[in-house]
Amino acid sequence: MIPARRFALALAALVLFAGFAALGTWQVVRLRWKTDLIARVEQRVHAAPVAAPGPAQWPQVARASHEYRHVRVAGVFLYPLSTPVQAVTELGGGFWVLTPLRTDDGALVLVNRGFVQTYTPQAADERRVALSGLLRISEPGGAFLRNNDPAANRWYSRDVQAIAAARGLSPVAPYFIDADANSPGAPGPVGGLTVIAFHNNHLVYALTWYALALMVAGACVYVRRQPE
Repeated sequence: MIPARRFALALAALVLFAGFAALGTWQVVRLRWKTDLIARVEQRVHAAPVAAPGPAQWPQVARASHEYRHVRVAGVFLYPLSTPVQAVTELGGGFWVLTPLRTDDGALVLVNRGFVQTYTPQAADERRVALSGLLRISEPGGAFLRNNDPAANRWYSRDVQAIAAARGLSPVAPYFIDADANSPGAPGPVGGLTVIAFHNNHLVYALTWYALALMVAGACVYVRRQPE
């Protein structure tokens, strides 16, 4: 009969082995999901631009299906209603300039026209513009340890709903557009600085969990060979 102590150790080792193996398998599943996501995003970013979702499509806009889709839009910028959002880019510290665009069908879409180191309000200009860019999902709340302060016009994230409320914009699309570098419009902001990066350490995590499972199995073999 197996001594009670060895039985308890074997049972604990079995639980640990199964747990570590399950975690490793879960990370493999996550790796496949992340790889597919990166492939889909790359396809969207480099695809020819399509029409930005209109009001009838706004309820269906979601991160999984729409973010980073390459879209095009046309209309008139409402420059006096622009919002500077603090940002740090490869060009240094400064601001994203989010300007509402009244589209040809009368809807409003916030467009991140690009980056400036110093923000200067711009006068109204009724010229029609057409541009393309990447559809982005709203960033509610603020940034790390910094909350948006609409009353003081201090913005740390591109929170579409909060900006729309502060500027009295309605109806406004539930997303914003990061303008391409070559998009026409007012001079000044530098577009095309969207950073697309996905952390993908799932393979490392999977190998780590599987290694721990093998270590448990090896320890069991070692203990089993020891004399009672």
